Amino acid sequence: QVQLVESGGGLVQAGGSLRLSCAASGRTFTSYTMAWVRQAPGKEREFVAFIRWSGGTTFYADSVKGRFTISRDNAKNTVYLQMNSLKPEDTAVYYCAAAPTVLGTKPERYDYWGQGTQVTVSS
Repeated sequence: QVQLVESGGGLVQAGGSLRLSCAASGRTFTSYTMAWVRQAPGKEREFVAFIRWSGGTTFYADSVKGRFTISRDNAKNTVYLQMNSLKPEDTAVYYCAAAPTVLGTKPERYDYWGQGTQVTVSS
């Protein structure tokens, strides 16, 4: 079955950078949309960005646009989230999510989820 495994989270100072990775397996993902979704303590899950495996169409939440970049390596079935100029407000568990054909910002539209990786940004 589909498995998504996130890595790359950690503790970073405000203004710093991290790169998250999502290793996807168990399926051919050429028709899939891959997304990063985050959840801060006490808050609902929040869409961050998505990318289409085929064609590379991307979309970003306003809160991260210009700071974060989503990308993919189709040969490796890996999705990345490069996070620059990090802010304390970015502190959250970051999840990789996937769904066939979906281009959407609603977390509930995604069918498959990773376990999450913690990102903590200090002031």
